[in-house]
Amino acid sequence: MNQNFDSSIEISNKKIENKSIGNFGRSGWGVIIYCAAMFWFYVGMVNDGSNITAPAFAKISNTPYPIVLSMGTVAGLVGFLFFIVFGQINIKLGAKKTSFICMLLAGISYFGIGMSNSLLSYAICLCVVTGSVMSGGYIAGGTLVAKWFPKKKGIVMGYTTMGHNLASAFYVPMIAFLVNFLGFKKGLMIPSIGVVIVGIIGLLMIKNTPEEKGQYPDNVTKEEYEEFYFTHKDEEATGGWTTKKLLSERELWLSAVTTGIFQLVTVGVMTQLVVRNMQLGFTQVQAISIMTFLAAIGVVGSWLFGVIDTKFGTKISMIIFAVWYIGALGLNITETKFGIYSSIFMIGMAIGGSANFTTSLPAAIFGRFGFEKVNSVVFPIQGIITSLNFLLSGISIKLMGNLRGVYIVFIAILVINVFLIKIIDEHKFNKDFKLSK
Repeated sequence: MNQNFDSSIEISNKKIENKSIGNFGRSGWGVIIYCAAMFWFYVGMVNDGSNITAPAFAKISNTPYPIVLSMGTVAGLVGFLFFIVFGQINIKLGAKKTSFICMLLAGISYFGIGMSNSLLSYAICLCVVTGSVMSGGYIAGGTLVAKWFPKKKGIVMGYTTMGHNLASAFYVPMIAFLVNFLGFKKGLMIPSIGVVIVGIIGLLMIKNTPEEKGQYPDNVTKEEYEEFYFTHKDEEATGGWTTKKLLSERELWLSAVTTGIFQLVTVGVMTQLVVRNMQLGFTQVQAISIMTFLAAIGVVGSWLFGVIDTKFGTKISMIIFAVWYIGALGLNITETKFGIYSSIFMIGMAIGGSANFTTSLPAAIFGRFGFEKVNSVVFPIQGIITSLNFLLSGISIKLMGNLRGVYIVFIAILVINVFLIKIIDEHKFNKDFKLSK
């Protein structure tokens, strides 16, 4: 496979980019909704829901909260092994079957968290939940997006990651209600059943590629596809990539690290947002209400950053996102009334866009051919970086008694990230954007 595109002809984005932000076809919308549902359970079970489940388990098990919180980092690091395994399963079985397996394991292990009576059993089940539900949403779901929407992946990720925001809006109050009224064990049973049902629906109704549904990528016509897309099928399963080749590419590391940093910051903010706001003087009910408000704003943020990505490219969109996020966190650490309320709006918009880039950037750089292989290497790196947020938050709570310190660290990391993003070659290996002479 020729990976040197220096002599390739760059096709005008205006011509080859279908700029529509809604013309995906019925089957395309089905894929989007399915991916959004997997994200909903991921954020609810692993990230935002931990605002409720982690303190609740700490209380019933008489375990110090910082120790329970640190299990999230352990789960993220162990999840690295799951990401590698599911990356290979995704290559062998396809995204549809992989996502079903992930949702099934997530449901079983989340139920196991509810049944846990020791820190060890809690940690084991959390590791399985984290590894499986994240693999379903990002490895299998990311592959579906790359295959179905190679040039619309920016706006599509804007739609699918609305699942993140809707989880913040509805999963957190839902799990708080269930745990408070049914207890920790029974409360976690309902979402455990729900995630398995989503996996079954995906197995029965979703296809791995648009061609299996008689469509073309991005829901374009046959004529558009043949003129503006790379149509050869050689080495499609891996795109000619091996793990060794990918790890030797600068763009692989840049795509994984920059998107991983965005996720580290966002997960760090959202998993402890209720706790942070209670530290600032809000009651738990008020803090949960603020999270719901943030999530509503985040739905708009997901869509808006998806539009910016589609119109101006992923790289520019990421720089705008980083600058916005730095401003949001900067206002929050002032701990003034104006700063706190201003940051609530800005953080809400930011959390809506963060996860867009986890798939959008690798898909922009490497394209849809062999994306299963690319994602099997990129996502584990992203996952390791993301998981460090729990460790940083735990250290901040232990040393300072609050989360202000970790917000300052997040700002510094985001500044570094801007410089990393600037040196990315956005479409270096993307065959749909570059056609050989």
